Amino acid sequence: MRRFTIIAFLTGLALGMALIVWAGYREVGEAFARTGWGVALVVLVRAGVVGMAGLGWWLLLAPSHAATPAACVGIRFIREGINALLPVAQIGGDIAGARLLTLRGVAASLAAASIVTDIFLQVSTQLAFTVLGLLLLLRHGGGDAVVSVVLTGVGVAAPVLVAFYLAQRRGASRLIQAGLRRFAGDRLGAAGATEALYASLAAIQARRGAMLGGGLLHLGAWIIGSLEVYVALHFMGYPIGFAEALIIESLGQAARGAAFAVPGAIGVQEGGFIILGAAFGIPAEPALALSLIKRVADLALGLPGLVAWQAIEGRRALAKDTTRSGEPTRD
Repeated sequence: MRRFTIIAFLTGLALGMALIVWAGYREVGEAFARTGWGVALVVLVRAGVVGMAGLGWWLLLAPSHAATPAACVGIRFIREGINALLPVAQIGGDIAGARLLTLRGVAASLAAASIVTDIFLQVSTQLAFTVLGLLLLLRHGGGDAVVSVVLTGVGVAAPVLVAFYLAQRRGASRLIQAGLRRFAGDRLGAAGATEALYASLAAIQARRGAMLGGGLLHLGAWIIGSLEVYVALHFMGYPIGFAEALIIESLGQAARGAAFAVPGAIGVQEGGFIILGAAFGIPAEPALALSLIKRVADLALGLPGLVAWQAIEGRRALAKDTTRSGEPTRD
């Protein structure tokens, strides 16, 4: 798997670099430079989007006093940093997020259930966001090839999303437990852990208001994220309407999500923006500059998240070592 990830990353990197050379690296650099302090605005928009997603996650955990809004937002930044900057197929950050919740005193089953539900809400609202962008593109009357590709993607994603939801239901719990008992018996408390996970899933999903609020916050975050495209292109001298920015953002995010196996969707994001930008008369140079600006936002918010993650884990490891060194030795 690691070898595949490395190959995917190198292939994507080569594609991204080839696209920049093809478009003209000087022209791409000039388009990027024209954005000026607009890059900082893009980073601020991204920070707001991540913060909204963190609050949506917190709503699922609200009865747990160990998970405060600030903690969930902070951990959400760490999740985003890991998924965007490390070769973890865009899920490693979510696993780390669950672990960080347990370090704050949240039960492991509740932490895992909140992550599973949060991912479900994120993916389902992204699908809705993609459909909204597709409808707006059809109204715009362009990009027949793009429409057919996106429709195929939606057709594949929808049943997968339904299967993901059904897997969280109690009926699936019995099937999973039966499989665990067959292959692992009762070792490691596998069946008990699965039962606890499904009990926590049921408790979260029974709170309809929290589920609705979390979904609305995620959908709002996707829509507000379109301001990244709107702001960047306006500063580069290619003013477009918010609807056009939403189309580019929604379908660009869909392409990025489809390329989850490629770290950072490198190369795929760049090619996607070139195709989507062309539908609105935006040349390849500013389209590539837009992708680079988004990657600046990834770095600006992701690197502090990675540092914070390592600091938390480092303090925990140091505390463990200190505790062990203070234990009396046995003769």
